[in-house]
Amino acid sequence: MVNETLLVRRKGHVCTLILNSPEKKNRLTEGLFFEFIERMREFSRDDTIRTIVIRGAGDEAFCSGYDISALTDPAAPDIGGSGSNSFSTFEMALESIMNYPYPVIAMLNGYAFGGGCDLAVSCDIRIGADHICMGMTPAKIGMIYSPEGLTRFIQTIGLSKTKEIFFTGRVYDSRCAKEMGLIDYLVPKAELESFTYHLAEEIAGNAPLSLKGIKRMLNLVLQRDQMAAGDREEADEIMARTFKSYDLREGRAAFLEKRKPEFRGR
Repeated sequence: MVNETLLVRRKGHVCTLILNSPEKKNRLTEGLFFEFIERMREFSRDDTIRTIVIRGAGDEAFCSGYDISALTDPAAPDIGGSGSNSFSTFEMALESIMNYPYPVIAMLNGYAFGGGCDLAVSCDIRIGADHICMGMTPAKIGMIYSPEGLTRFIQTIGLSKTKEIFFTGRVYDSRCAKEMGLIDYLVPKAELESFTYHLAEEIAGNAPLSLKGIKRMLNLVLQRDQMAAGDREEADEIMARTFKSYDLREGRAAFLEKRKPEFRGR
């Protein structure tokens, strides 16, 4: 056990990280981001851990996303690079997963929304149970997503589908998520765990140097899509304006009050 919201389980060469706040739908918090960063750094120094599985506790939610109530809190982490530090704790946590030297599998045992969906996309392989749903809803609350996050989705499901899910803010059932590429494998709920760990053990049984080399080569190829410095500054300015906007305050309030927001475009 690491702490009450992030659990670690290990069997052979496979290690499991469990988001363990089912009463809060396994939502993301700043403390959890730091735990992810620390654990992934720790595991990176252990060559006997050759596959990681990330899952949520329970069977309702893989991860419900970032804590909406903290979005406009000045003490909240700089998600999406909206402040002076473009490498937020959220982004750092996802980068620690993407840059982990061995494969990482997301076991989607429940729904994944917002940052939770992005968490799944940051993993190398996604396996979903047939009862889940997924979605990206920043436009529903007046938020602009980070360039890094959008790039992850483009690299995973393509530009057209990325535009669709971010422009509409729709929630997609498991079949649609599989069709658009958000999920690599879709299996019956009762078979999810056995299927996931069979695949994890199969991967972990391969040559360690090959696994590490392939993952690193893939990351080097994907890094060609990084933004130029000037474009990064413009993106940060756009994000900063959005985080100070009326629409984000209204979207956040409407979400918490469970009502339809009244956006004003300012």
